[in-house]
Amino acid sequence: MLNEGVLARGKPALISGFCAPGFRHVLDAFRENFEARREIGAAVTVFHQGIKVVDLWGGFRDLDRQAPWEEDSMSVLFSVSKAMSALCIHMLADQGLLSLDDPVARYWPGFADADPGKEKVLIRHVLSHQCGMCFNDSAQTDDVFDFEAMRRALTEQKLPWPPGTQPAYNTTNIGYLFATIILNVSGRSVVEFLKAEVCGPLGVAFYLGVPPGLLDKVATLYPADTVNEQYQRGQTPGSNIYRAWNAMPKPWNVDVINSAKVRTAFLPSFGGHGTARGQATVYALLANYGELNGVRLLSDAAVAQAQTLQWEAEDAILNRPLRMALGFFKNKPGWVPMGPNPDAFGHFGSGGTLAFADCDANLSFACQSNFQCGGQSVGDRTEALVEAVYKSPPVIG
Repeated sequence: MLNEGVLARGKPALISGFCAPGFRHVLDAFRENFEARREIGAAVTVFHQGIKVVDLWGGFRDLDRQAPWEEDSMSVLFSVSKAMSALCIHMLADQGLLSLDDPVARYWPGFADADPGKEKVLIRHVLSHQCGMCFNDSAQTDDVFDFEAMRRALTEQKLPWPPGTQPAYNTTNIGYLFATIILNVSGRSVVEFLKAEVCGPLGVAFYLGVPPGLLDKVATLYPADTVNEQYQRGQTPGSNIYRAWNAMPKPWNVDVINSAKVRTAFLPSFGGHGTARGQATVYALLANYGELNGVRLLSDAAVAQAQTLQWEAEDAILNRPLRMALGFFKNKPGWVPMGPNPDAFGHFGSGGTLAFADCDANLSFACQSNFQCGGQSVGDRTEALVEAVYKSPPVIG
């Protein structure tokens, strides 16, 4: 068990956990994030060839530096949450319960009543962020806390463009679309499905609504030192992201995000809480084509399908140059960096959270922090950790 001293914003703290000898570059980068990049509290986990080779945590859960970041500390994972529901969709398809080329309306009565064009929205389009369902114009502020209100707004929504024609990152609605499909196909909520089929079998801590008894394990989130461009545009009328955030709390800031209301709520698009270890475990299974330690969730073919590139373009919501697979981003250095392999796939979360799988290297990575980065990318701390992984001799070969 590793216990090394480090300074977290000038106060002595500990880095704890495990780092295999061949991956010391990751430990060095993790330490440097505290000493040179103002990290407060964080965790990083790496699997290689199905074996956990890095599992580090350190710093503090709070800026007062009274609550150390512990082995089971959690943080909000933001949009990393989206991929967990996407995984459930792929599992249902792999089980023959749906096809990615089925129309959403087949599993959602009334979905296309307000716009017959929605009959052509396929599950594939939802996964690839090309469904055109990125707005919720009839929703009210705070409707994200009300599953039925969101479902109603989505049935009332008209398409801004034909499905399959425009990449548009679905910031707010995608989790509710996934959740409805999962519920109507499996008879279980996405929370129930994840617990029984994913998190339970893999021993993963991930919650779409933190149980009240675990709230003390959640780290307090702190804003970036510089402007978060996405948040700024999300508060600015006239932008597509402002329109997409119609149902969000206003304002949407760290005070709201740190509230018990948000932490305990069902917010499937951006409100999941969990650990880097848990996310790296899920992606280790994906990196190993659907199986880890005797637990198989997907076939080889399903994993291959999930990571297939669907588009590479600047999207209409974030206005970023992105590469998208089916429910997962593809590697995009400078924006969603996942090492040197262009086929790596995963998901980022606002402020620097990142989790991904690299099937070519049979490697998974996940990191989390309670200190947000500025800008729109994952930030220099996350980038340093990813770079360190791919400097490691076992990965280089």
